[in-house]
Amino acid sequence: MSEEQQPMFSIEKIYVKDLSLEVPGGPQVFMAPEQPQLEVELSHQALRINEVLFEVTMVITVRAKREDKILFLVEVSQAGVFQIRNLPDSELAPVLGMVCPNVLFPYARETVSDTVNRAGFPQVLLAPVNFEAMYQKRNAEAAAQPDGPRTGIAH
Repeated sequence: MSEEQQPMFSIEKIYVKDLSLEVPGGPQVFMAPEQPQLEVELSHQALRINEVLFEVTMVITVRAKREDKILFLVEVSQAGVFQIRNLPDSELAPVLGMVCPNVLFPYARETVSDTVNRAGFPQVLLAPVNFEAMYQKRNAEAAAQPDGPRTGIAH
């Protein structure tokens, strides 16, 4: 295989696409001593920009609740532009579904932690995520659907 035919993966740009913070009950939310319950949601999607460039966006939403009151809500859309060349279509979805999210997650994790801390709350450190397991679970669920699996790539 010539060098031009070798698979290639590179990070072109990593950036915060969107960032939202809400502290609906401030300053009263800072008065109660008990620890809040955290709810974390994570999703990502891939968009083909052209033949070799893809944008992958990871959205992390963190809600801190005490009883039924929301202390804070932070949502981060961390995105990256990745160049992927000479990769068969059959291998593209795993790269976009596992490799790219693994690259983006540390940046998103830091943004969540920094934003929550700047809002006056103790630091939130998100646990590591197994994107391979998530990808496999999503594929198994998609295969069980009547219309079959999808690539997850928007064109």
